[in-house]
Amino acid sequence: MSRLLRASCAVAALIAGCPSAFTSAFAQSGDLPTITVTGEGAGSLTAPGVNELHRVINQTAGSVGFVDSEQFKNRYTKNLSDVLKDAPGVNVQERYGQELRVSIRGSAIARAFHGRGVDILQDGFTFNLPDGSGDYYQIDPLALRAIEIYKGGNGLAYGSSYLGGAVNFITPTARTAIAPFILRFNGGSWGTLQGNVQASRVWGDTDALINATYSHQNGYRDHSLSDYQHYNGNVGHRINANVETRFYMGVYATDQKLPGSVSLNDALSNPTGASPTAKSGDQARNVRLQRIANRTTIRVETGKIDLDTWAMHKTLIHPIFQVIDQDGWAYGFAPKYTGSFYIGGFRNDLIAGARVYAGDNAARQYINVSGTSGTQTLNARQVANNYEAYLENRFFFLPQVALMTGAKVLRNERKYNDYGGLPASPTAKADSKTYDGVNPKVGLIWEPRPDVQVFADVTRSMDVPDFTDLNQVIGTTTKFVSLSPQTAWTAEAGSRGRFDRWTWDVTLYRSEIRDELLQFTVAQGIPASTFNAPKTRHQGVELGGSVEVVRDATGPAKGDTITLGQLWNYSDFRFVNDPIYGSNRIAGTPEHILRTVVTYRNPNGFYLAPSVDVIPVGAWVDYANTLRAPSHTLVNLQTGYETGKGVLLYLDARNLTDRRYISDFGTVTDARTASTAVFYPGTGRSVYVGMRYAFN
Repeated sequence: MSRLLRASCAVAALIAGCPSAFTSAFAQSGDLPTITVTGEGAGSLTAPGVNELHRVINQTAGSVGFVDSEQFKNRYTKNLSDVLKDAPGVNVQERYGQELRVSIRGSAIARAFHGRGVDILQDGFTFNLPDGSGDYYQIDPLALRAIEIYKGGNGLAYGSSYLGGAVNFITPTARTAIAPFILRFNGGSWGTLQGNVQASRVWGDTDALINATYSHQNGYRDHSLSDYQHYNGNVGHRINANVETRFYMGVYATDQKLPGSVSLNDALSNPTGASPTAKSGDQARNVRLQRIANRTTIRVETGKIDLDTWAMHKTLIHPIFQVIDQDGWAYGFAPKYTGSFYIGGFRNDLIAGARVYAGDNAARQYINVSGTSGTQTLNARQVANNYEAYLENRFFFLPQVALMTGAKVLRNERKYNDYGGLPASPTAKADSKTYDGVNPKVGLIWEPRPDVQVFADVTRSMDVPDFTDLNQVIGTTTKFVSLSPQTAWTAEAGSRGRFDRWTWDVTLYRSEIRDELLQFTVAQGIPASTFNAPKTRHQGVELGGSVEVVRDATGPAKGDTITLGQLWNYSDFRFVNDPIYGSNRIAGTPEHILRTVVTYRNPNGFYLAPSVDVIPVGAWVDYANTLRAPSHTLVNLQTGYETGKGVLLYLDARNLTDRRYISDFGTVTDARTASTAVFYPGTGRSVYVGMRYAFN
């Protein structure tokens, strides 16, 4: 464990104010102090409690999701796949370590690296870079209190423009934390070791929290060792009854060896092997990111005003086909009004906001000499400026029925300067592209009874290419390719709710897309190129639900239950009269994703939860629809025991049958002619054990 993590643990103990008491109590009695963990804090102006967050998101006239951290506290949380796996409509495909691809409704369906198509937020502050790209491995799953999922145009609540919407990862404050002090440890297969400490305290009008995580894994595959260190914290102060300010700080260090992609035969016959190219080039991704943000909230007569400011600094050393060396800053300001008032005796809820954020990135590349930098091949600068304003209004023309209207206007600027003077780019050149758009929304929401919503809406989205799309490797030279923005009209209808033993969340959607941004792998180890598909269609079903099938399973008044949970994502993504691909399916995502979980829970704290993950038909790998990834079924088991003294012990066993399968892949144009060394093998049989201790 690093010095920095040990220091963080010491600071956490001081914030908690309990190290001596804890040591004394444990030494004298040999037992743990009895506590009461409520799982819900009242929150504050800048950071509402979990119950309030859940209530607000359910007012959305559209498909949304909400995940409380208590839902995944009893599993090994290696990455965000373990956080989002039970969320309908969210498709997460793992590669290695904490590297994964997240797609909602086919957003960035063929993206082979980095994220695009979803607005990644943390505590409401955009975590994407200013060009729209982002990386999920910088979100620490052990630092989260809740997750808000706004699918598609419903991301307008945060000013999102993307087809996939927005996902807001919310960290706790001292006023919303499960407990003032939390310790967590995980260990298991493939040299896994993970430790987390969180401490918080309230001093009158001031509160503070710190969370630190260290995660190490040798990796299932060769050359996939990873080390992650995440540090999140915040300090809040109530200036008076109507004004509060909160500072958020974060430091994130990532050191990940890359095993690379391999052929389908190699992935299934030797799943632990690495690509020879990845090993010879010592391919890796080493990232350092620092972040600071402030939210100052002012309560007004009809609601509140949030004033958000933030800045991020990121450095990247990334030896792949060449050594990518980047250093960039991002910064922004986002005012937002949220209020409720009456018009002519009818209730009206309004969200109005703006975002101005920009960034400047020095992009350099070098010949990869066994993982070190050789001759420089690129010296460039990437500048992104974004100006956005949005409004969302709910007018309750009946007590339980509201009309939602809204719109976003945007102007996104992308500027690229290649300074030249190098072997691969001898001539200096400057390129730029500006994207303007208006995205309207209209919808209805009906709440026939408490905890039940029925909704329908139509929205427009606009995905602007990021620099990974615009700067493409052609031959040996990085060139600026002027791409069109991806636009779509999406219609959806659905319902969510809870009644007696049943819970459900179901949505049907259809998106008519113009100029969809799709990727294809050019050659192994070289970033995929992007093209605009003239017309495509995404449609499907997002379904999740559960039913308490048995109560008092072992006898009258025993209080134990058996619950059946089911998730089904159906994705029908196609070209529409494409000049090359006709009506073929778009490569990248399987048509059906199924997950079934049966949970036995006893009031004494014991639980047992076997689960099955099924891909009945593998996804197409190429746009010509000549090669599929294999289907697979994974059998898993979780079990554990939660004491009344804040201690949770658990076991998480995955892929019990040791099935060989494909977890992700890069897409290609035609598998009959292109290289298909694009596959990432899934992890074999794995067993992890863990402990969480939450106390005052």
